[in-house]
Amino acid sequence: MEPELRSVVVEVAPVRAEPDEQAEQVTQALAGEPLRVEEWRDGWARVRTVYDYPGWVRRDALDGGDPVERARDYLGTPYLWGGMTERGIDCSGLVHMAYRRSGRIVPRDAHQQEEAGTEVSEPRPGDLVTYGDAAADHIAFWLGGGLILHATGREGVGGVVEEDEPAEYRPRRRRFVRL
Repeated sequence: MEPELRSVVVEVAPVRAEPDEQAEQVTQALAGEPLRVEEWRDGWARVRTVYDYPGWVRRDALDGGDPVERARDYLGTPYLWGGMTERGIDCSGLVHMAYRRSGRIVPRDAHQQEEAGTEVSEPRPGDLVTYGDAAADHIAFWLGGGLILHATGREGVGGVVEEDEPAEYRPRRRRFVRL
């Protein structure tokens, strides 16, 4: 079985030596932490952490998921350059955290995220759209029909919003990418 990525959806998930509540706790996985699932068994997942620690976690502590839905969890969050939390987040932090909470680690900055993606000519909802001149300096989730989901510091908006792609963004559109 090819390992699948899942994200921890509880505050703290005990990682056990065996698939049993009474088994020794070998480490803990924290909310949002991506785990590679190697096997499913009787309500448990045999996992490996990003730091290569093996163990067993209860199935209900994990979520796979759609990065767009994880990004929507941040709607209304204020814009903060360099931010990555519900107290403040920037555009590439939103993409990074949405993927991270879906069980996948992606680069942190917009230009790195653009480079990590595969350019597509026919974007689908959930793809990313990048903006910039010499390099990508802004990134958003493409929702289709001209809608984007992003963290913006634009005056009068400032925060995580779902909106029609602003007219002033279109001339700066670089490409659509799929991660």
